[in-house]
Amino acid sequence: MKFSISVATALLILAVACSAPATPDTEAAKSLAGRILGNASRHFVFEQLEADKDVFRIETRGGKTVISGNNANSMAVGLNHYLKYYCNVNVGWFVSDKVSLPARFPKLEQPVEVSARVPERFFLNYCTFGYTMPWWTWKDWEHFIDWMALNGVNLPLAITGQESIWYQIWTELGLTDEEVRSYFTGPAHLPWHRMLNIDRWGGPLPQSWLEGQAELQKQIVARERELNMRPVLPAFAGHVPSELQRLYPEAQIERMSDWAGFAEEDFPHFLDPMDPLFPKIQKLFIQKEKEIYGTDHIYGIDLFNEMIPRSWEPDYLSRVSRQVYESLEAADPEGVWLQMTWLFYNERQYWTPDKIEPYITSYPAEKSLLLDYYCEKMEVWQRTERYYGVPYIWCYLGNFGGNTYLAGDIEDVNKRIENTFANGGDNLRGIGSTLEGFDCNPFMYQFIFEKAWDFPAHQNLETYSKVLADSRTGKADENARAAWSKLLKDIYIAPTVPGHSPIHNLRPSFARSSSYHSSVKFTYQNEDLREVIRLLLAADGSGSAYEFDLVNLTRQYMSNAFEADFAAYKTAWEQKDKTAMDALRDKMLGTFDQLEELLSSQTYFLVGKWIADARSWGANEEEADYFESNARNLLTSWGDRGNLLTDYADRSWAGLISTYYKGRWERFFQAVDQAYAEGADFDKAHEDQLLEELKDFEADWWQNRPGTFPATPTGNSVELVKKALSIN
Repeated sequence: MKFSISVATALLILAVACSAPATPDTEAAKSLAGRILGNASRHFVFEQLEADKDVFRIETRGGKTVISGNNANSMAVGLNHYLKYYCNVNVGWFVSDKVSLPARFPKLEQPVEVSARVPERFFLNYCTFGYTMPWWTWKDWEHFIDWMALNGVNLPLAITGQESIWYQIWTELGLTDEEVRSYFTGPAHLPWHRMLNIDRWGGPLPQSWLEGQAELQKQIVARERELNMRPVLPAFAGHVPSELQRLYPEAQIERMSDWAGFAEEDFPHFLDPMDPLFPKIQKLFIQKEKEIYGTDHIYGIDLFNEMIPRSWEPDYLSRVSRQVYESLEAADPEGVWLQMTWLFYNERQYWTPDKIEPYITSYPAEKSLLLDYYCEKMEVWQRTERYYGVPYIWCYLGNFGGNTYLAGDIEDVNKRIENTFANGGDNLRGIGSTLEGFDCNPFMYQFIFEKAWDFPAHQNLETYSKVLADSRTGKADENARAAWSKLLKDIYIAPTVPGHSPIHNLRPSFARSSSYHSSVKFTYQNEDLREVIRLLLAADGSGSAYEFDLVNLTRQYMSNAFEADFAAYKTAWEQKDKTAMDALRDKMLGTFDQLEELLSSQTYFLVGKWIADARSWGANEEEADYFESNARNLLTSWGDRGNLLTDYADRSWAGLISTYYKGRWERFFQAVDQAYAEGADFDKAHEDQLLEELKDFEADWWQNRPGTFPATPTGNSVELVKKALSIN
């Protein structure tokens, strides 16, 4: 009896030693750990630190891992650091990414303390809400918000559900239900409606969508605030329904210019910020947004995204930005205006420093926050005397359209960030990422957010490659470490560009032009990639990240090989070598089948899941069909027949590979064989005829929705990689 009392007393003492007063932050961190780790979260204790900056501390105390931080967000970063650096555990950004935990949690001999280098860590892009998130439910968002916290994000873009507020505003001003819902685009295209690029296409939005998204946004912002994030909410940027002119005939409303080849009926309309109606609408919107979603007083407003201002006169640019700020200030005196500076890169021939300076300095700098949007390609802070003292965030874009393509120059990115810390000025406020879609290089984004903290491993990429290898393989292994060292040195050596795509995802043609959407060249030797895959197989790892990496790298290897095969096929055509043509045709069509089987083993690469998620938002079968058509369209035609953005969001996904992409190439090979049989050159007339046939095929695929596709993975990823490599 005395022995049992002694044990009980010891346990009580241990419990007291590992406990501290609970706070909202420690409770939020504890809940996050429970969602990520399940019952294993009992091993962790969270404590509050008093600090004037973001900081976390990890230590072993009484057999527990104690993670302290100044707030829940810092504690989450500490938890992620411990899991990744000490347990070889990678937490992915999708809810389907399973977390594999060690049998025992390692003890720390000495406490580890790390501070943030910058106060702000921004994430997301308007486009991400179309290319990745349009069909997400709370289950997806809940895990992703946890992922953001684990990676230290504290300034997330939060634009879900705004259409429900705009619906109320426009109908209260006198527009009809039909006018308003028809003004909105289809769900997947809403980001470009929000950015003043297109109206109406794919509408009208169902009322059920408006209501469902509003409820989802309430959950999103509540959880983000619980984890010490300040959601960046939308505000009025001048975009109005054309029918508003009927109610306000004196208002200065103009039709904007063409964008991406959409029809004139889809052109958006812009209310001049200097019109007295502008501040009225701003105040109405922000008041209602506050009532429904609350506010952290930071708002995203972008006036001229891929659009040309009425005037390039510096005085006009200064007046218009000042007027927008004053409308925001009147609606929320604490409001801060956040804007992306993609326009300073994309229209850089117009946005010269003499125009940028008056545009961004016409209102108080402390009320502004700029996103240097595409820093791996061009750092605007270097062109603008560090943004003339206006606070800014260095951002890595990394992906266009959600394309499935290995890209990212990690060494150059590392150097650019360090140079910005050294020379970017006191107005550098943060590090962020503005990816258009969740892509196939997830470690690059984790790396970006780790750069916002004082982690010594980042000073040496060879050291960091070992951390990546261990966490993504699930164990320390020399083969995996050699693979990741080679990946960072030899494969990830070029930044992403628009249209980074495997050639088999694009419309087939002998007359391939260097168009905006067909950047298929890679800057490494494909055999180097094969060697990386061989090393990873030899590592015999485990877990979601390991299996994903194997499939992802093999997918790219096979895609690169397809490009070489097509080059050989073109040569065979020029030489009129029909035997070689037939053999290469059969080999390329066989690659589609091999890719389909391989990609079907990963949830990440299933178009069936994308479609099933879209259909889940339908209140009835008709709505489900509507959402499915919209989901299919974005990945393929992007808009109407012959849209300029066709294939911009192409994906190497099972289902797309076997039906859509393979179907186009089958038609191409048939057309070439017919030309050969006729003894004709495959000239522009043949190309043009084929293009019209392909447009018909593409429209049928998204409009009539042929084929059904599995929404859950099948097959063993590792075995399928081995099989694919033995064939290729």
